[in-house]
Amino acid sequence: MARVKELISVEEKLRRLYHLQLIDSKIDEIKTLQGELPIEVKDLEDEIEGLGVRIGNLENEIGQYNTYINNNRTAISEAEALIKRYSAQQMNVKNNREYDALSKEIEMQHLEIELSNKKIRDTRREIGMKDMYLQDAVKKRESRKADLVVKKKELKEITEQTRKDEIALGKKSKEAAKLVEKRLSIAYHRIRNNYRNGLAVVTFSRDSCGGCFGKIPPQVQLEIGQRKKMILCEHCGRILVDPKFEEEIDINE
Repeated sequence: MARVKELISVEEKLRRLYHLQLIDSKIDEIKTLQGELPIEVKDLEDEIEGLGVRIGNLENEIGQYNTYINNNRTAISEAEALIKRYSAQQMNVKNNREYDALSKEIEMQHLEIELSNKKIRDTRREIGMKDMYLQDAVKKRESRKADLVVKKKELKEITEQTRKDEIALGKKSKEAAKLVEKRLSIAYHRIRNNYRNGLAVVTFSRDSCGGCFGKIPPQVQLEIGQRKKMILCEHCGRILVDPKFEEEIDINE
């Protein structure tokens, strides 16, 4: 078996590596697509929950304001009752001192009524502002709920649609990996794990590495095109292959 591996040309090794990379990159794309939607769904759920808390707080504040208004209305009614009582008592006073004392009490109750009415007006303005915030939060929550329904539907459809593709590609990846010798397989996976985009084997374009976009000298480009040896990008350490592989290799084959 070892002798068979030795007969494999460098070009074929590179071809197999790039084939494996194409399959794994396709799997990465599917996982990325699946990974973004659940995050969007979770963000929407968190936002809806947060809006629910805000709505609850605003409703509670408005309720407290209404209670405050009712308390001031009660205070006004009590003051009006006292004014009637003091006014009646003034009709039966025996001297000016008692009359003046009752007049002061009546004046105090009028001030109390005026103050309570001011508090009611100010509180109504606060309620108006809070109600505006409340209605805005309710509308926003309903809008986010509608968005959530759409996103959940998209997630379900994509998950169902891509599950079969991911399983099929997973099998292809395992089959392709079997054709890569152990030493190269270890290097391939080590490089893949070093980069978030999972690119370990790349072509070059416009004199630049397809992984890090570092400059590739003309002489190195010629050597890559000859497909006679493994060449690593001097900037990022990725394995560089002939760009023509992109046309020659089809992962659906």
